[in-house]
Amino acid sequence: MHESGTGSEAPASGGSGVDPEFLALERELAVFLRRARAQSGEMAREVHPELESAAYGLFVRLDDVGPQRATDLAAYIGVGKATMSRQLRALEDLGLVARDPDPVDGRASLVRLTDEGQGRFRQVRDARRMSYVRKLADWDRAEVAELARLLQHFNVRSA
Repeated sequence: MHESGTGSEAPASGGSGVDPEFLALERELAVFLRRARAQSGEMAREVHPELESAAYGLFVRLDDVGPQRATDLAAYIGVGKATMSRQLRALEDLGLVARDPDPVDGRASLVRLTDEGQGRFRQVRDARRMSYVRKLADWDRAEVAELARLLQHFNVRSA
């Protein structure tokens, strides 16, 4: 059980039965997620005007870990195989990803970014990171690191 440091066992609820810290978290996450979805759509279209917002997350994953099976990508992103297949087909048609035989299992293939896809993605990603640098210019580097650590911790627990 989480303790507030006051020695009290019960959460402060203001009579609603809900901890106000968790209400604040829910509200701030809702705003954050709404903005993140909008930004992902903008950045996907910057990579290529025909991309839908979900494509940006695929680029991030493939750039971070390298070639992966479509089923692994679907599981990581949290979509079904059919949805992933449709998204990858669109990216292949645009020349941004390619499939290569899996050296471990010749029946399967690994999806990778093409040179074109990687170049376009990294250009957009670098611009996004510079935007974060500008927005957080008055933050201490330790605060930025702590925010990243807490978000990573939250994401692991949310998987």
